[in-house]
Amino acid sequence: MSASAILPFVLSFVVQVLMAASDPTQQDTILQCLSLHSDPSHPISAVTYFPNSSSYPHTLECYIRNLRFSSSTTPKPSFIVAPTHVSHIQASIICCKSFGLEIRIRSGGHDYDGLSYVSEAPFVILDMFMLRSVEVNLEDETVWVDSGSTLGELYHGIAERSKIHAFPAGVCHSVAVGGHLSGGGYGNMMRMFGLSVDHVLDAIIVDAQGRVLDRNSMGEDLFWAIRGGGGASFGVIVSWKINLVPVPEVVTVFRIEKTLEQGATDIVHQWQYVADKIHDGLFIRVVLSAVKRKGRKTIRAKFNALFLGNAQELLDVMSKSFPELGLVAEQCIETSWIDSVLFWDNYPIGTSVDVLLQRHSTTEKFLKKKSDYVQQPISKIGLEGIWEKMMELEKPVLALNPYGGKMGQISEMETPFPHRAGNIYKIQYSVTWKEKGEDVADRYLDLIRRLYDYMTPYVSKAPRSSYLNYRDVDIGVNEPGNASYAKASVWGEKYFKTNFDRLVEIKTTVDPSNFFRYEQSIPLLEYALRIMSE
Repeated sequence: MSASAILPFVLSFVVQVLMAASDPTQQDTILQCLSLHSDPSHPISAVTYFPNSSSYPHTLECYIRNLRFSSSTTPKPSFIVAPTHVSHIQASIICCKSFGLEIRIRSGGHDYDGLSYVSEAPFVILDMFMLRSVEVNLEDETVWVDSGSTLGELYHGIAERSKIHAFPAGVCHSVAVGGHLSGGGYGNMMRMFGLSVDHVLDAIIVDAQGRVLDRNSMGEDLFWAIRGGGGASFGVIVSWKINLVPVPEVVTVFRIEKTLEQGATDIVHQWQYVADKIHDGLFIRVVLSAVKRKGRKTIRAKFNALFLGNAQELLDVMSKSFPELGLVAEQCIETSWIDSVLFWDNYPIGTSVDVLLQRHSTTEKFLKKKSDYVQQPISKIGLEGIWEKMMELEKPVLALNPYGGKMGQISEMETPFPHRAGNIYKIQYSVTWKEKGEDVADRYLDLIRRLYDYMTPYVSKAPRSSYLNYRDVDIGVNEPGNASYAKASVWGEKYFKTNFDRLVEIKTTVDPSNFFRYEQSIPLLEYALRIMSE
């Protein structure tokens, strides 16, 4: 049967499922199934929201972080379950199988292309935001943290107990733990301590059969896969056991801006040669944007830094290794680790750490992100060409995050995240806008894609790598051949390099029916072999 002949049947099925979910009789049937397979002492009906529920719109919209996926035409879930007990997750898996529904697992909604809460197939959202326990144990320096907890809640919980412990993860406090850890997780202590997943000791996952498993019962293969391979391909990760890392009572931060007229080209050029080799306790991010100064276009380079030590130690390091930036004592801010988190999240000095408990810190925008890795310094002529392209396009922003240190000491096969030694820095491309409309969105999407294309000569090759937690559905979209597996092999190699093959084998073993699937989920081995043989 041709694709054009199949399409009406697919659309008809989608409509039938959505209508069933809004029909009271069918809702009762679904609720009966959910209740049958969940713990009666924790009624699942209290946390299940159908489209005709008054709480449905708020629950759906509350964790949509990209307004591109908040329109009237965006596909909506048949219902939403916000579990407060592990049996709610088990019941959702069992009943979604029975009703032919996909599950999208959302812990915070920061995935840039909305894959955790949008699907073209009939689907349900399993929204983890109610599971947010943080249990700190200083005796063994570990934490059990739920997937629905935000990084801010995790950091706050650690800081309440200790001034000399921390966890190496992201700088945006409203990101949730679930997706952050399962995709790798990085932040401004990665050069000293590596990725977030490098500090995961155990996890609780509900698999495609509805079984609740820990590290021992899931086995080392699956435990390996969820630490950077994307948990949503393999099951629902309920919670994580992580180990804390030591930090000094005093750390130092600074933020310095330079324009082209102030020598930004020379400074950024030199940054490339030192940022991955400088003191492991120093992380200097560079954010590049096109701005107007006195009516003229220029490039602004913003240098944001965290140093795990005091100001004098930092000044000594900078004077020896990176004097070109011209750091002086007045620009150094000594603070605690937890207050440095606020600084990096752009809060004013003196802000209460309780702000980290706020789960919505900024106004949501329309956005698109992409990523790259740089393995050879870009020449000054190359940088000048990039500046010209950025000033031409105006809107896209580049964030350069240095590697080196601990990142170069861990094997690329230790976890599914392979981007370790050999990378000087990672680029995040970003464009945001506030105007509505598809034509507007297309214009901005074109801008970031043009800059990404322009950068091709300067970034990693064979493959041109990307970061899983910056999921990008552009990858593989124009690949010829079989639509599904040809695309998967492209983004699979970019995200995971040779680790992709092992992930496919593990996926085939633990979820042979491919129940946990989405646009960039790990495919099954049998399907891959069949396509390759055709």
